[in-house]
Amino acid sequence: METQNFDLNSLRIDRSFKQDPNSNFKKILKFAAVIAGVILGLFLIIFLYNQFLAPVPEVKLITAASQSQQQTNTTLTASGYVVAQRKAAIASKATGRLIYLGVVEGDKVLKGQVIARIEDSDILAVLNEAKANLNFYEADLKEAENNFKRQQKLVSEGASTPFELERAEAVYLKTLAAIEMAKASVKTAEVNLENTVIRAPFNGTVLTKNADIGEVVAPFAASASSRGAVVTIADMNSLQVETDVSESSIEKILPGQPCLIVLDAYSDQSYSGFVDKIVPTADRSKATVMVKVGFKSYDSRVLPEMSAKVSFLSEEVKIDNSVKPLLLIPGSSIRAKDGKSFVYSVKDSYVVEIEVQTGSKLNDFVEIVSGIKDGDKIIGSIRDEIVPGLKVKTN
Repeated sequence: METQNFDLNSLRIDRSFKQDPNSNFKKILKFAAVIAGVILGLFLIIFLYNQFLAPVPEVKLITAASQSQQQTNTTLTASGYVVAQRKAAIASKATGRLIYLGVVEGDKVLKGQVIARIEDSDILAVLNEAKANLNFYEADLKEAENNFKRQQKLVSEGASTPFELERAEAVYLKTLAAIEMAKASVKTAEVNLENTVIRAPFNGTVLTKNADIGEVVAPFAASASSRGAVVTIADMNSLQVETDVSESSIEKILPGQPCLIVLDAYSDQSYSGFVDKIVPTADRSKATVMVKVGFKSYDSRVLPEMSAKVSFLSEEVKIDNSVKPLLLIPGSSIRAKDGKSFVYSVKDSYVVEIEVQTGSKLNDFVEIVSGIKDGDKIIGSIRDEIVPGLKVKTN
């Protein structure tokens, strides 16, 4: 058996390779980088979820407003405008040039008072002609009547024929008809003349003056160069506040319900009112129902078209305008923490914490002494999940 020769050099250990002492450290760095990447990815996923996928809590903002103590039993508030329930834009029934205007804005007028006149020379000419025709036919009537009676007598005596009697009767009847026509013409001319006089339809105050002497006025402003209404007047004893109440809240409103009215122009003055009428139809575009609130009494400072806020009260209150209004917010808008009081607002969709100093407590309301001011928007009801920095959406 022949012995095979082996190359013993192939079994020699190669000691030329030397292990890198930094290889373990590099492996640790790579592993740490992978772990950091995973953690960063998780944070990124959580961030994106919170930003775009997680449900965002919804909060309702309310307006911090100065209120009198009488408003603390308010069940609902609404905004509106003072409106005269008796108001008229007075125009002429005739067309012509305005030659007289006896009132200006703010003047008081009485029912039937002459406010303005338009030129009437052509109407007067027609009236004089109609009167002259009437006089002419009345003069003919005397002759026709005498002739008719004479023919009657002659026929009875046999001195005239029935034909002559019939002709005399026809002339007499025609004259009577002509007189009636002349009277109608006189009446028409007199009505047209009266239409050139513009009178006040009721006692009121002039709100606006829409035309001046020399301008042409016409019914319905027939052309661009003519005026329609000459003046607008309103009965200042018929002022009410018209407010829009949401359909979902209209069940809280009852006829005769006591109200408190505050005009924006005089925020320190309150007026006692009542629900006079709930208009029996809704505004489809705004989903509201109009409520008319009457004043129990008011002064000359109350003017039409003034904006007003109405507080619908749960019970009658006594008005005391000597008491200074307080900045009041609901107690549910305040969070106590570490012996301090805070309210939450929303800025750029995130909750912001504001420290406030509170005062007296009135029913469910708390007086705010400092920290926020009248008109600031705050979260109306603070839930446990509402914390500073939380992203929210408002309604």
